[in-house]
Amino acid sequence: MPRQLGELEDAVMTRVWQWNRPVTVREVLEDLQQERSIAYTTVMTVMDNLHQKGWVRREVDGRAYRYTAVSTRAAYSAALMNEAWSTSDNPAAALVAFFGMMSAEQRDALRDAMRMVVPTLAEDAADPSGEAGDEAVEAVGEPVDEAAEAADGAESEAGR
Repeated sequence: MPRQLGELEDAVMTRVWQWNRPVTVREVLEDLQQERSIAYTTVMTVMDNLHQKGWVRREVDGRAYRYTAVSTRAAYSAALMNEAWSTSDNPAAALVAFFGMMSAEQRDALRDAMRMVVPTLAEDAADPSGEAGDEAVEAVGEPVDEAAEAADGAESEAGR
C-alpha cells in the first residue's frame, strides 16, 4: 500500500503529473525555484527516491535522466483513500462519516463516478438491461445526502 508523499515529494510529483511528459531534474528545479529556494542536488535526490519507491520511471537522456510518472494522481489519491478505509474497524461507518464531510460538488462527483462504475457492477450481476445500475445510482444520492444532513445536524447540535 502506498504511503502519503512528503511535502517535497508531492511538489515534485505534482509537476510530473501536470506536465504529463518525461521531465528532467533541471526542469523541476527551475519550476520549484519560483516558489522556494532549493538546490539541484535536493531535487535530484527526491526524484531518485521517487524512482526507488516506484512512483516514477526514468530513462537516460545524454548525461541526465528523464522521469515519467508510473501512475496518475487520481490513482494515487484512490490508493490513499482505499488504505485509510481498509484500516477502519468499521468500514461502513467510515464511509458514512466520509460522505457526511463531502461538499455538494464532491457528492456530485461521487454520483458521476457511480454512474461509470455501476453499469460494470450490473454486468457482473448478469443484468444486461443495466436497470439495476440506474437504480443503484439514484439510490447513491439519497444515502449520501442523508449522511451529509446527519453530519450537518450533528454539527448543529454540537454548536448549541
